[in-house]
Amino acid sequence: MDALETLQAEAPARIGGAGSLDELKAVEADLVGRSSVVAEMRRGLGALPPDERPVVGQAVNKVATELAGLIAARRSVLELEAENRLLLEDAVDVTLPGRRIAGGAPHLITSTIDEIIDIFVSLGYRVAEGPEVETGWYNFDALNTPPDHPARAESDTLYVEFGDESDEMLLRTQTSPMQARYMQQHEPPVYVVVPGRVYRSDTLDPTHSPVFHQMEGLAVDEDITFGDLKGTLSHFAKEFFGPDTETRFLPHFFPFTEPSAEMYVSCFACDGSGCRVCGGPGWIEILGCGMVDPNVFDAVEYDPSAVTGFAFGMGIERIAMSRHGLTHIKHLFENDVRVLEQFG
Repeated sequence: MDALETLQAEAPARIGGAGSLDELKAVEADLVGRSSVVAEMRRGLGALPPDERPVVGQAVNKVATELAGLIAARRSVLELEAENRLLLEDAVDVTLPGRRIAGGAPHLITSTIDEIIDIFVSLGYRVAEGPEVETGWYNFDALNTPPDHPARAESDTLYVEFGDESDEMLLRTQTSPMQARYMQQHEPPVYVVVPGRVYRSDTLDPTHSPVFHQMEGLAVDEDITFGDLKGTLSHFAKEFFGPDTETRFLPHFFPFTEPSAEMYVSCFACDGSGCRVCGGPGWIEILGCGMVDPNVFDAVEYDPSAVTGFAFGMGIERIAMSRHGLTHIKHLFENDVRVLEQFG
C-alpha cells in the first residue's frame, strides 16, 4: 500500500512533465503497463489473505483509474499542440501576391476574321457557315463554272472518294458555294458574309498554302449596282486599314460574276513610294469581286430580271499578312511564339 501511495503522489508530476506523445507513452507504460507497480499489485492479489483482497483491489483500481484519466487528459493536450504545430508549419501567407497566369489571346487569323465580320455586321449583313466537304455542283456548276474549267482539274482541286463518282465530292476550293446554298434557303433580299477554311492543291510558298481561310460576301436585292459594290468595299477598306485608305478596282474575270474586278487598297505602310509591304507600286490587291452573274441566279431559281447583286471574296491570310507586314504565310501556322506574342 505504501508503494501505491507513493505512485499516486508522484504520477501527476511525471504525466504532466511528458513533453511529447512518445514521452507520454513511455510514462504510461511505466505507471500502468505490464511491468508497473499497478500490474504487480494486481498479480499479487491472490497471495493476500481473503479479508485484505477487496480493500487492496479497490485501492489499486482507484489509483489505476486516476492515472488513466490523467494520462488521457495529457494526451489530449499533447495532440492539440502537435496539430497546432502542423498547422503552423503548413500555413500559407495569404498576404503574398498570387502567381499570375499568363493570359491567352485569339490567334491573328481569328482576330482578323472577327474584325472583318464586325464591319459587315454593322452594315446589316448576317453571318453564315457551310460544309468544308462540298459537291461539285455547289462548288462549280451553280457558280457558272463549266466542266472543262481548269479549276476543276485535280491539279487544282482536292477530290474526296465518297459515294458515286457522279456526286463529285471535294474539299471546297472557296467559300463561294455558300452563295448558292444560302440563296436556295432564303428569299431576297440577301446580305451575308461567310467565313471559313478552304483547300486547294497548292504548294506551300510565301503566299500560298493548301489550307487557308476566306471570307465570302453576297448582297442580293432590287436595283443593286456596281456603285453599291464599290461603296461597300471602300467603306470596309477604310474601317479595316484606316480612314485615309484609298481604293481602286481593276477589271478581272471570275466565272460567277460579270463584270468582275480586283480591288486594291493604297499601301498603309508608305505614301505610295514603295515599300516591303506593297512590293513597290504603292497598291495592295486584297480581294476579288463583281456583280452576280444571271446564270447563278438561274441556278438557285432567283429571277434575274427582278434582282441584282454583288459578291466578293477575300483571303484572310493575305489581308493579315499585308496589314502586319508578314513575309511568309507559314508564320500564321507554325505557332512561332514571337508572332503569337506580337499579334496576340
